[in-house]
Amino acid sequence: MADDAGAVGVPRGPRGPGMGNRSGFHGGFGSRGRGHGQGRVQGRGAHGGKAEDKEWMFVTKLGRLVKDMKSKSLEEIYVFSLPIKESEIIDFFLGASLKDEVVVLKIMPVQKQTRAGQRTRFKAFVAIRDYNGHVGLGIKCSKEVATAIRGAIILAKLSIVPVHRGYWGNKISKPHTVPCKVTGRCGSVLVHLIPAPRVTGIVSAPVPKKLLMMADIDDCYTSARGCTATLGNFAKATSDAISKTYSCLTPDLWKETVFTNLCAEDPSSSCVYNIGFLYKKNKVN
Repeated sequence: MADDAGAVGVPRGPRGPGMGNRSGFHGGFGSRGRGHGQGRVQGRGAHGGKAEDKEWMFVTKLGRLVKDMKSKSLEEIYVFSLPIKESEIIDFFLGASLKDEVVVLKIMPVQKQTRAGQRTRFKAFVAIRDYNGHVGLGIKCSKEVATAIRGAIILAKLSIVPVHRGYWGNKISKPHTVPCKVTGRCGSVLVHLIPAPRVTGIVSAPVPKKLLMMADIDDCYTSARGCTATLGNFAKATSDAISKTYSCLTPDLWKETVFTNLCAEDPSSSCVYNIGFLYKKNKVN
C-alpha cells in the first residue's frame, strides 16, 4: 500500500504520507478565501502609506458656488446667512492662515455606564482663528485623543464666525474693543462683554481671555455668572457673546440710501396725479 501511494504521486513528508512539505502551506487551511499568506501583507502595505491629497469633491450647493469662484469671500456667505456644512469651504478661504492658529483648550475624559461596564471617551475643546477677525470653537468626543482633536478642529471650522470690533470713546487708530455690551449664555453660565478704554487690557478669567485674544480684541471688561468651573459651558457662552457683536448695527454698517425722483423719471406715474389732486384741493380751499 505504501508503494502504491508513492506510485500515485502522493507527497510523503516527515509527518507521514499525505502531509507533504509543511513549508508549502504558506496561508494554511488550503483555500478558504484568504489565498496565500503573503497576500494580506501586500494589501496592507499598499494602503499603509500616506494618503495623497485628493481633489475636493463638493457635496452642497454652497460648495459648488465656492469651487466655481462665484462666491469670493466668507463675508458674502455671512451676508446671506448661508449654512456652512463643509470644512473645505473654510480651508479654501482661510486655509493658509488657520494652520498654526489651533489652540486646544482642554482634553477631559468622560464616562458612560453601560451593561458591560464603564465606557471612557475623551472630549476635546479646540479654538481656531485667523489674523483677520474670525474665530471658531469646536467640541468633539471620541475614543482616541487624536480623533477627538481632529473632529473638534473640523467642527471649529464649521462654527467660525466674524468678530465685529469697535471703539471706546474717540475713533482713533484701529478698533480695539467690542462695539457694545453683548451677552452670551450656555447652561447656567452667563458672560457679559463690556467695552473698555485703550490700554485696559482684557479683564477676564483665563478661558474668556484666551478666546478674546484669539478674536483680536485688545481691551474688554467681562462679567460672568453661573457655574464657570464647567469649562465647556464657559467657553460656549464666551463664543456666543463674541458671535453677537454683529447683532448691533453701528452707523458704519448702515447701508447708504440713494433717493430717486420717480416723478421726473416717469411723468405718467401715480405720484404726478396725487400731486395735482392735492394742488387743486388746496387751491379750492
